Amino acid sequence: MPGATVRQTGIDRLPWPDDAFDAALAQLVLNFVPDPEAGLVELTRVVRPGGTIVACTWDYAVGMRMLAAFWRAAATLDPAAPDEGHQRLRTAESLTALWHGAGLIKIETAPLTVSARYADFDDLWQPLTYEIGPAGAYCAGLDHERQTALRAALFTELESPAGAFSLPARAWAVRGRLPGE
Repeated sequence: MPGATVRQTGIDRLPWPDDAFDAALAQLVLNFVPDPEAGLVELTRVVRPGGTIVACTWDYAVGMRMLAAFWRAAATLDPAAPDEGHQRLRTAESLTALWHGAGLIKIETAPLTVSARYADFDDLWQPLTYEIGPAGAYCAGLDHERQTALRAALFTELESPAGAFSLPARAWAVRGRLPGE
């Protein structure tokens, strides 16, 4: 985007002054922040009074079928495999509570539902081998034999899709305003 400034930083120390922005967004990241409360405090610092803070997180427990199937498949091969379904911020209620705790007002939550279309099972599987996100990191960390077994278990978990198929995905969005103005 012409004129955009891009900086890589952690949410715990944003390199902007107080009240620098009208809004701040944290999309699909809060579950990967060591201290989401501190991160949200930092977002409120850089947003002007009356400004808006928005975030969303995947509904790991119910609405993210691909990841739920992936971790179920992983658990069949490795009972010690992690499970993103246990992420703390995965419901409208958990996000609302976080926003209230930060002193935000006019808080609203809503589901964001999408459908991911895959040309075939390999179209879903291949990105999982690239070490992107927790599922990708887990998959990429397996040796070839264990990756092959995980692929087969996931294929079965998804009811052996033949040809093109779609999977639903849901995230929860939360929006709140800072008091003032």
